Amino acid sequence: MQQNTSNQNSTLRKVPTLSLGSYLHGSETDKVKFIDQLFHGIKEYGFIILKDHDIAPSVFTEAYQVLEKFYALPEKKKLSYVSELGGGQRGYTAFGKEHAKDSPVKDLKEFWHVGREVADGHPFSKYYPKNIWPDDTVPEFRPLFDKLFKQLETAGIQMMEALSYPLEVEKDFFKKMVVEGNSIHRLLHYPPIPEGVDPRCVRAAAHEDINFITILPAATTSGLQLKDRDGTWLDVESDYGSLIVDAGDMLARITNDVIPSTTHRVVNPQDGTNQSRYSMPFFMHPHPESLLSCLPSCRGTGAKYADITAHEFLMQRLREIGLIK
Repeated sequence: MQQNTSNQNSTLRKVPTLSLGSYLHGSETDKVKFIDQLFHGIKEYGFIILKDHDIAPSVFTEAYQVLEKFYALPEKKKLSYVSELGGGQRGYTAFGKEHAKDSPVKDLKEFWHVGREVADGHPFSKYYPKNIWPDDTVPEFRPLFDKLFKQLETAGIQMMEALSYPLEVEKDFFKKMVVEGNSIHRLLHYPPIPEGVDPRCVRAAAHEDINFITILPAATTSGLQLKDRDGTWLDVESDYGSLIVDAGDMLARITNDVIPSTTHRVVNPQDGTNQSRYSMPFFMHPHPESLLSCLPSCRGTGAKYADITAHEFLMQRLREIGLIK
């Protein structure tokens, strides 16, 4: 991995790259090493980069081609896929709708949400709207992103299982929470920066994710930065086909900030190549009725945060970023 360190101190800091294959298929020694490196990396940086997972790079290539095709549709057509329920839970959200928490200006992006679906009558069906699909314009969209949702979820469950050991919970503790969780696959397009845009606007202003972990296949161009523990912004660069993983607010909450939620952003192009950027973060959520409660191993001198359900916390955060009122 090549890291841009232009804004760093003299000490070289690089987001660690780990092999998921060493955990899934390696020796006991390999597994213990992966667990230690994962826990250390996500505590120290809030981010790790994952290689040797089970998703073929060709799937990402196809996905970005499909996104390019979709986002080239006329604006009127894209707006026909906006959910009547509001809040951006499913389908299309137009350019300039979302902003970071406490940000006075909108982000420079448009996106699509693919979410969890359950059968009618399921206990969680009241929380999960049906997905919207652009079958009439991009028929390959649905089967591809339905498959990728499942593949990214599998990788997420594997990583959450690895975290169960240092956090001293049962091996399937997180799996039980996320298997029917309110996870979202966000399919992003950051268009070329328009002329005359408010100079305060960036593609994605500094923010923390809401969920347990985010799994981000390497994007089509650079721009992602994380805020290091000393306040320095680090560019996050990774090989194509790798997965970038970061910790969100829900994981920080139940670990009492032992694993902090990491601030990150997507900056505007700096090299004069003002071109589109496509990105596909998978936000791994627990199911809505999960109780976000401090883990005993992280309690220390006492829990910092009151217990709250995952649904209540999600609604609180969606109001803060302007997706619901």
